[in-house]
Amino acid sequence: MNNSKIKFLNTYVNNVSMKETLSYIENCIKEDSKKSYIIAVNVDVIIKIENDSYLKEIADNADMVLMDGKPLVWISSLLKTPVKEKISGSDLVPLVCEMAANKGYTMFFIGGKEGIADQAKVRLEKQYPQIKIVGTYAPKFGFEKSEEELNKINRMISDVKPDILVVCFGCPKQEKFIYENIDKYDAKISICAGATIDFLAGNISRAPQWMSNNGLEWFYRFMQEPKRLFRRYFVDDTKIFKLIWKYR
Repeated sequence: MNNSKIKFLNTYVNNVSMKETLSYIENCIKEDSKKSYIIAVNVDVIIKIENDSYLKEIADNADMVLMDGKPLVWISSLLKTPVKEKISGSDLVPLVCEMAANKGYTMFFIGGKEGIADQAKVRLEKQYPQIKIVGTYAPKFGFEKSEEELNKINRMISDVKPDILVVCFGCPKQEKFIYENIDKYDAKISICAGATIDFLAGNISRAPQWMSNNGLEWFYRFMQEPKRLFRRYFVDDTKIFKLIWKYR
């Protein structure tokens, strides 16, 4: 697989298919080489990168950067750097779970509100009886400011040595957690997955496939959580047009 990155607006992305991404994850597990991490960029993340040089550093150093969201796929075509397909964390992680269940890879889920990761674990074990979820944890708000809590999390992960760590804190907290702690915990590959834990737990439903295919997944999410997401989608995300012009 050609794992080279291409320039996209203010960052770089890997022009890969879902199949190639899953193959990369499996190779990371099998080869037992250096620890790797994967992030996904959507409109919101691109805008955050523009105003956060540390987040840009994290994205630039990621082993794989996926393009999450049809709007970015359309923008990539407009800028004559088309990517193969949209790959969101919420599309990728269920397939990673299926692969892990079939091949015996171990997984650890961290993030979400209290009880959500456990709920996701129960649902996944019902769907894939052979899946090996070796740990879940939902840190309390502000955990990233507590050295004691961070040490506890790193020990929890290292004690079970998962092949795959799925981190669901939202951006930029999840990216910064992985970047700052990947050398302190023992997991072969770490995946930033945002709201995926809520989808897996079943407490938030995903958009119908036709909406996702037509770039309307954001609207479906907005209708579910209008108060929380109004500013993100109707104020912050409109800044993408300025970035298209700037990096054209």
